[in-house]
Amino acid sequence: MSAFWPPGRQPDRKGTLLIARPIHYLCDMSASDLIASSAIAAVVSDPRLPDNPIVACNDAFVALTGYDRDEIIGQNCRFLAGKNTEPWLTETLRTGIRMCRPAMVEILNYKKDGTPFRNAVMVAPIFDGEGALEYFLGSQVQIADDKARANDARRGLAHDRVAALSPRQREILIEMAKGKLNKQIAYDLGLSERTIKMHRAAMFKALGVRTTADAIRVAVEAGY
Repeated sequence: MSAFWPPGRQPDRKGTLLIARPIHYLCDMSASDLIASSAIAAVVSDPRLPDNPIVACNDAFVALTGYDRDEIIGQNCRFLAGKNTEPWLTETLRTGIRMCRPAMVEILNYKKDGTPFRNAVMVAPIFDGEGALEYFLGSQVQIADDKARANDARRGLAHDRVAALSPRQREILIEMAKGKLNKQIAYDLGLSERTIKMHRAAMFKALGVRTTADAIRVAVEAGY
């Protein structure tokens, strides 16, 4: 991923926007747990730290890029960029991050050995229990054909999978793609957390995904 930049303004570390604690939880999981079991290459970055560094990556990301884990942690995801990386696609990611909204592009990135590859990059914000920005989730899928719109088939499949969900499951998935936790979704929809968790589990099964990161990616691929 070529452009994992922090938002235009830094969080107010003296106000309610950021509460200092040793470990931050996403949907009752740590940052690394959020992506660890995903088969899709993924990272989590912390925009509250200088230059929005990667704080967690999974084995699939290591395998995709060729970098060792200790070479990845602490980097800004622009380290995958190279001389032919498209600046306008980089800007699309930067805008999504700056506006704290999901973004997806098919961008040219480079592996550790210098091999270029077309990367379907998804970036989405994750908020804490108080509604403050906590992390950015990034996931990557290598596209076989290095050409424009090469990811359309995958996007179309994602759209069909989301369309097949029940209205409530789809509603919860869309809220998840906005970076909301179960508690926030329950409050916004006027439901109990238990009900949200029940629909969420059924939605994961219907989509054929195992993790929150994978579900969010399907939603963004589908255009939500």
